[in-house]
Amino acid sequence: ISHTWFLSIIQNEFRTGKIDLDSTMKLLETLQIAFDFAHVKHVFKKTVDKRKTNTINIEDFRAIYRAIVHRVEFQELFRAYSPNNRILADTELVEFLRKEQYETEGCETMALEIILKHEPIEEVKKRRQMSFEGFIRYMNSEDCLIFKSDHRTVYQDMNHPLCDYFISSSHNTYLVSDQLIGPSDLWGYTSALLKGCRCLEIDCWDGSNNEPVVYHGHTLTSKILFHSVIQVIDKYAFVASDYPVVLSLENHCSPKQQEVMAEYLESILGDKLLTSTIGDTDVTQLPSPEALKFKILVKNKKVGTIEEGMLRRNLDSHGETGEISDLENMSDEDESDERAPLFPRNDSSKRKSEQKPSAPPRKKAKMKKTKIALALSDLVIYTKSEKFVSFEHSLANQKCYENNSIGETQARKFVKHSANEFVSHTSRFITRIYPKGTRATSSNYNPQEFWNVGCQMVALNFQTPGVQMELQNGKFLDNGGCGYVLKPEFLRKHNSTFTPQNVGRYSKPMSLSIRLISGHQLPPSNLSKTNKADPLVHIEIYGVPEDQTKKKSSVIKSNALSPRWDEIFSFTVQVPELALIRFCVEDEISLVANDFLGQYTLPLLSLSKG
Repeated sequence: ISHTWFLSIIQNEFRTGKIDLDSTMKLLETLQIAFDFAHVKHVFKKTVDKRKTNTINIEDFRAIYRAIVHRVEFQELFRAYSPNNRILADTELVEFLRKEQYETEGCETMALEIILKHEPIEEVKKRRQMSFEGFIRYMNSEDCLIFKSDHRTVYQDMNHPLCDYFISSSHNTYLVSDQLIGPSDLWGYTSALLKGCRCLEIDCWDGSNNEPVVYHGHTLTSKILFHSVIQVIDKYAFVASDYPVVLSLENHCSPKQQEVMAEYLESILGDKLLTSTIGDTDVTQLPSPEALKFKILVKNKKVGTIEEGMLRRNLDSHGETGEISDLENMSDEDESDERAPLFPRNDSSKRKSEQKPSAPPRKKAKMKKTKIALALSDLVIYTKSEKFVSFEHSLANQKCYENNSIGETQARKFVKHSANEFVSHTSRFITRIYPKGTRATSSNYNPQEFWNVGCQMVALNFQTPGVQMELQNGKFLDNGGCGYVLKPEFLRKHNSTFTPQNVGRYSKPMSLSIRLISGHQLPPSNLSKTNKADPLVHIEIYGVPEDQTKKKSSVIKSNALSPRWDEIFSFTVQVPELALIRFCVEDEISLVANDFLGQYTLPLLSLSKG
């Protein structure tokens, strides 16, 4: 039957006897199987080189199709359940779903749905059966993705207060390259929002003609207009997710241009901008992502309480400013001066001081007054930026709608020395972590160490590819990619004693066994002329320190089309709720160097069995 079906689809193309590479590709596309051009070209060339022509006949085409599509590992599986090696009856498919895919309920219905969806041969489909061709299409489909299908939509409870979620967050969103001389671009905002990012950073400075601009101040990065940024955010805020977007303003504008910012926020965002509380003006608990759907929140310093601001909004506060007093020098890396200087000073005093004892002199804390336009201040409702002093200061004085930004260096010290207080702090207040200013090339830190203590907004440079962004993307695949992932209970409870170094009674050990079977149509290495690669796979777990581990497979020599490993890897994970698993495929180019071919990262608890 398969043979007749196959011929009926392709014979028309071979009316003139032979076809070239382009027609081969087009014909493969009509057969609805994903092909990689490089591999098809390679197999095609091998076929025609023997004959010194550049066309193939119908038998050659069938051989190419089988070489690429009829994978041995699929045949072995199919034969294990099909008595005659040609057809799977619906009952045999049910057995396959139970034994191999660990499905428990509704297998009969599932089997029929799979047949209807993936079986290409009509008469086989009518008999409620599945051919090998149908089985291949099912195995290659998203129905067999390793990522749990019910995690591909929002499935978590979205009615907890905002501080109970990890929130996808970006640092210096306007930069698309480095932090010193690179371009600022609106595309930074568009692409972050389309990736589901829910907290964007906007650095605002006074511009000419009373137009605030966005760029990395005191550097040579180019400038974009504040109102253009807000227009882009208005357009793309809710394309990837319905849940609220927070605009984290790093505000260096004069009160006059802050008023302009407030006008643009109100006029461009309209009803999307949150300008009053939901319900009670006396806020004792943050609202939930569900209650704030399709809303944009401004995160900035604020004068006075939410109540005062809302009363004032009914009056005209045009031209009025308020003052905020901040203790200066509380932190070594305030974000407003986190920039590395472009031109290092020739500092002779530095050398002298090296002989001094290692304890640095404590700077005197002085009060710094900041002027803020009331029109902008009053737009801040649930996300008021508050300078971080200490955990005990926050516990005694901070309100639930006040949040802190802590630089990675200081945050890392807290993880090491006061993890308990850090977890207690993040269970109550939204905490944003940002990269240190010396990362001039926009490199990133590992976000996992800050998720481990419950930090909600772990801000990364979205424009910089690498393991750190792969962990970020993998974590936020969860919960339908909506940008909000509910924290585990031990990071939400105010009296939790959890710390990443000492998980204690919060450990729910899980044993994980992964069988690495094979690869298919891997990208041949950039360095390989022969369409060959020597692939190996790393399987890595990221999580609390005792769960961090990596294992690697053997190397399969010169096979990028269909490497076969059949190796089993076993892991025990103490805190699965925080763990991510990363599969990374590399090409071994020498004993000391590997070339990256591809990777996939996902939350451990989103792994589908089977």
